[in-house]
Amino acid sequence: MNRSQLETLLRQHHREAYLWARQCCGFDGELAKDVIQQVYLKILEGKAKLKTEAHPKTWLFSVIRFTSLDELRKKGKWMEVEIEENMVWEVEIEESESHEDLIKRLPKMQQEVLLMVFYHDMTLEETAKVLQLHIGTVRTHYDRGKKKLKEWIEAKNRKCGSEDPALGRRN
Repeated sequence: MNRSQLETLLRQHHREAYLWARQCCGFDGELAKDVIQQVYLKILEGKAKLKTEAHPKTWLFSVIRFTSLDELRKKGKWMEVEIEENMVWEVEIEESESHEDLIKRLPKMQQEVLLMVFYHDMTLEETAKVLQLHIGTVRTHYDRGKKKLKEWIEAKNRKCGSEDPALGRRN
């Protein structure tokens, strides 16, 4: 791709790229802006190269993800810790919590998979490429994350006492 095509690609995906960077940076908007600037420089200076033009958005999201991980490590905000799947995540859900707050409670990999699929309209296959994981692993994180979110949302709705009159049951 030539520079003009790269600039067009970056303009087309700027909003989604910023949102993804923000999500990768723990929802820190200022850090996300720094990451996006670094990513654009890497791309325009040729330090990050698109090998095949078939999946430019997937490539862009990969560059963002790895750049944000580098920045988080530099700032000391990233720690790799292995945690049992259900150990920390069983906490009381508050009525005021939004769906975004609930997503933040999920393990990091489940967060990333769900955000890419739900908010960035990526397929599981594209998500696997960005995260550099096997498709089966991505499917597992996707299913576990969805089940946990559903469970939390249902618990929240029961706690709030909201009912769906059309269904005659609680949401």
